[in-house]
Amino acid sequence: MCELLGMSANVPTDLCFSFTGLLQRGGGTGPHRDGWGVVLYEGQGIRAFRDWAPSVSSEIAQLVSRLPMKSCIAISHIREANVGAVNLENTHPFVRELFGRNWTFAHNGQLADTHELALGDFTPVGSTDSEWAFCWLLARIRERFACGDSLNCDEPAYWQQLHQWCNALSPRGVANFLFSDGRYLFAYCATKLSWITRRAPFGEARLSDSDLAVDFGEHTTANDIVTVIATNPLTTNETWHAMSAGEFIVFDRGEIAYRAGDTQRNNSQTQ
Repeated sequence: MCELLGMSANVPTDLCFSFTGLLQRGGGTGPHRDGWGVVLYEGQGIRAFRDWAPSVSSEIAQLVSRLPMKSCIAISHIREANVGAVNLENTHPFVRELFGRNWTFAHNGQLADTHELALGDFTPVGSTDSEWAFCWLLARIRERFACGDSLNCDEPAYWQQLHQWCNALSPRGVANFLFSDGRYLFAYCATKLSWITRRAPFGEARLSDSDLAVDFGEHTTANDIVTVIATNPLTTNETWHAMSAGEFIVFDRGEIAYRAGDTQRNNSQTQ
């Protein structure tokens, strides 16, 4: 299985600390040797870095871990390949444009028979079940919420529908997702995802996969709010919150804007 990392913050924040812990699991403390990637949102644009080499030995990953590139939304992924060759086109996160926004998607798990899903105008570049599921999801969003070239939706109804579509994919296998429309960070848990929100008073955090600790009080203000989501907790001295199976959370500037369980999961069907 792969591992996911996401961040939602109310002020531009760098991902260096958490990303340093994650990349050690890509062939160092973990078996996820089949590529890595990270997407950082900056205004309407994105900075995207991907490599099919193990993150622990990737010079690009080492560069990213040292650069304090600040973002309010970030999604990262380290891969242990199940479907599709180990190459750049199969490396997460995947990015597409829809409604003039950069959409980003990363998946931990494996989904069966995704070729049965209708993709509309979206076509996968690689051969993973993950990218196929992403294209299917975007096709559903365009079909349901398009108003010309814009996204037209009442946010609670939009979020509820996204949750239902994730629930519809989940019976095909293991479906842990992080994705974003550039405004919100969405997290869907089928088996394993945890999150932590850091706010004042900030303290020290110690990574579990690297001999590194940071006192966030030295790098933040009293108004900063930063939420980190990961497949497995990245630190040893903080309390992380485990998501439940079928749970869907929308993060907005570090805070939870919407949260729902799996009450609709058994009634959802893939279309």
